[in-house]
Amino acid sequence: MPVAAALKVLVVDDQNSVRQMTRLILEEIGIRYIHEAENGRQAMATAALQPLDLIISDFNMPEMDGLALLRAVRGHPAARKIPFILLTGRGDRELVVKAAQAGVNNYMIKPFTRDILRHKIEQVMGKLS
Repeated sequence: MPVAAALKVLVVDDQNSVRQMTRLILEEIGIRYIHEAENGRQAMATAALQPLDLIISDFNMPEMDGLALLRAVRGHPAARKIPFILLTGRGDRELVVKAAQAGVNNYMIKPFTRDILRHKIEQVMGKLS
């Protein structure tokens, strides 16, 4: 069984279309256990209760943005070691530095392709198959 099929991934984005596109790409890669949240608060509730292998989160969201979610995840005893990939619509160096300081494992600029997402996940998780 490929490693991808066993991964539990949480996709966080306030835009349903982005969540659905990400879900489809993850399924194409072979990932089957995909949770979704539309903001950082929902994501944190899921991460605190659900065993996860990876969080892929948008940066720009209402209520709790991706950087605040990253900080909350890193500060939570049950979730702090979950690998975290931050999505952003901008290649802002300042954001990347802040995210790195907060403990992000990788980041990706939207829009992205299946190959880019797979590559970013493999950089964090190792080979998926």
